Amino acid sequence: MAQIFDRSANTLARASLLGVVLLLTGVGAALMQFQRSPFVTNQHIAPEQPVPFSHQHHVAGLGLDCRYCHTSVEESSFAGIPPTKTCINCHAQLWTKAEMLEPVRYSYRTGESLKWIRVHDLPDFVYFNHSIHVAKGVGCQSCHGQVDQMPLMYEENTLQMEWCLNCHRQTEKFLRPKDQVFSMTYAQPSEDHEVSFEGKKYTSQFDLGSDLHKKYNLRTVQDITSCSTCHR
Repeated sequence: MAQIFDRSANTLARASLLGVVLLLTGVGAALMQFQRSPFVTNQHIAPEQPVPFSHQHHVAGLGLDCRYCHTSVEESSFAGIPPTKTCINCHAQLWTKAEMLEPVRYSYRTGESLKWIRVHDLPDFVYFNHSIHVAKGVGCQSCHGQVDQMPLMYEENTLQMEWCLNCHRQTEKFLRPKDQVFSMTYAQPSEDHEVSFEGKKYTSQFDLGSDLHKKYNLRTVQDITSCSTCHR
């Protein structure tokens, strides 16, 4: 029987299979990069808000504590968006005629809430509790970034699962004393920067984090990386 395919067909077949594998690998890598891109995560994108509220002005400029506006952050799963009355506490006397604050005054007059756009918005299938993280020594800055330097609020981190797990697997890298949780100027201990905690001085974040892990009674890595911790 005569040979149907030339011997060169073997090489062509191998090249075709290799090409398909490389193509699928390339597509997979491209999709992974797309999934991590700001187009999907909204990272570093400040949404347009009803009022251009500046954390830089209020936190770094005026020295407001996070808890003045986010009153429930130490006691509940959510930090809370301040009611208009919180704004009016100051703005009934300051910038009372400012055009940009008219939505605030209108909200206060009518009782109609301002429609803020959530910047850090986790999917419904993810459970996150602010009070637990605060109680365990996780600073606001660790998740929200350097808020005191943001004229307009944006998402500093991706908030994707791999980012959360990176912290849960290495808690020692991120813990700080509880009295520093709301500080935007806190610096981790290093050879050039000493941090004191309960009379002991630290020049290593790992040493401090390890002691805080025990002091604050954190669960094991296996526990805090289990599916049920965040997906309930």
